[in-house]
Amino acid sequence: MTITIQLNGEPRTVAAEMSIAALADTLGLNPKKIAVERNLEIVPRSTLAAVMLADGDQLEIVHFVGGG
Repeated sequence: MTITIQLNGEPRTVAAEMSIAALADTLGLNPKKIAVERNLEIVPRSTLAAVMLADGDQLEIVHFVGGG
């Protein structure tokens, strides 16, 4: 079963019962190095593995890049 979410403004179909941390993993992102906004609310990094995606969620994910 799948659900549809908006990820950084783009529709995306993902597996149902997926956490935000699992989504980050599938995108190749380290959950420790991202900031996530879900439906206009910041999701604390410590809860990314516990927050499950729902059909229609709107997510903005920003990842931090080191450099100088």
